[in-house]
Amino acid sequence: MSQSSPYQANADSTASEQALLERRARLLGPTYRAFYRNPIHLVRGSGVWLYDATGRKFLDAYNNVASVGHCHPRVVEALSGQAATLNTHTRYLSEIILDYAEKLLGTVPSHLGHAMFTCTGSEANDLAIRIAQHSSGGTGVIITDFAYHGATIATAQLSPAAVGAKGVPVHHRTVAAPDTFRDHGRAAKDFAKNVAAAIEDMRAQNIRPAALLLDSAFSSDGIFFPDAAVMREAGDHVRKAGGIVIADEVQSGFGRLGQGMWGFANYGLEPDIVTMGKPIGDGHPMGAVLVRPRLVSSFGSNTGYFNTFGGNPVAAAVGIAVLDVIEGEGLIENARNVGAYTADLLRALQGRHGMVGDVRHNGLYFGVELTADGGEALAASKTSSVVEAMREDGVLISSCGPRGNVLKIRPPLPFARDNAEQLAETLDRALSNW
Repeated sequence: MSQSSPYQANADSTASEQALLERRARLLGPTYRAFYRNPIHLVRGSGVWLYDATGRKFLDAYNNVASVGHCHPRVVEALSGQAATLNTHTRYLSEIILDYAEKLLGTVPSHLGHAMFTCTGSEANDLAIRIAQHSSGGTGVIITDFAYHGATIATAQLSPAAVGAKGVPVHHRTVAAPDTFRDHGRAAKDFAKNVAAAIEDMRAQNIRPAALLLDSAFSSDGIFFPDAAVMREAGDHVRKAGGIVIADEVQSGFGRLGQGMWGFANYGLEPDIVTMGKPIGDGHPMGAVLVRPRLVSSFGSNTGYFNTFGGNPVAAAVGIAVLDVIEGEGLIENARNVGAYTADLLRALQGRHGMVGDVRHNGLYFGVELTADGGEALAASKTSSVVEAMREDGVLISSCGPRGNVLKIRPPLPFARDNAEQLAETLDRALSNW
């Protein structure tokens, strides 16, 4: 997404926002950047809506962090009730932590028998990599070429979207994302073959493969949903080489894709480890690793794992509430039905606006790829302008992909048909400016 300088406010910013930006820069430093050229001062959230300091409301079509809706009453009640009762860590006995582990494990295939809790998705992926390297005896991890998997040292090095290709260590390998749009989808068709080639290249350099780490929606790469058979074949190549398959469900899990709880299931994959974060707690900082027991038997004996705040009783109460809301409010079915309706509206825009090159979707996850005769730079500029225009018109989305030309639309799961219509109408106006 387009980002403003941490030191300058847009000319349209109010004096109070200018003061807030200057204070933010002074206290937080240059690494914290605000969304949009005209940053939003948010003060409240409810369901699919966010409200700024003037009372203006924005339709949130971007945040999967508040997966079941901003400030969901049931989640807030669970959080505050447990916080008022007890909050400690997993080295004491606690029934609610076990209740949550049991409930969460009940959503995945039975071969994933252990739950390990963290505070973030980054920590979850970091732990998964440690387990993979320990259990396989290898070091090399295969990722897609514009993936994002976290902010720790280990996960940032597996996030070329954040650190660039040069930031990926020499013992890891990147492969082309399964792009279903360019070159008639050749990269998607060749994905398994490219994974096999990466394994052979590792072996040629005396590097032992440890894992294939995949975001099931290829979110940072541009949002793709490739053929299931190719994905399973890629996993088979890694296992035959002695490595394991890690499904990163931080962005694609918890009913987001509308076919079930988890994105990996859309491909018929049986991952050895599943990682999760963000939507797991509807905004509360939580993460988890679900893993084959055999992979952690030696790891647990030789290394062990403890996280002071991971799996604390408040987090467990929140996690249970989120799962109950997803089930009780039919949010997976909503993602499927409203997602299909939204996709139809977006494809109708493709027929009216030549710059809309492709609409990709699964459930309530959409990638709208914009193109331009002037090339990639112009397409990226148009994409940024569309995102900014929608912000000014009261709808929040983002962008992604290595070329910065894919509109990333990923609303909270209670998104309704009238919300979809507002999204499409606003996008129609933004595209009409070009």
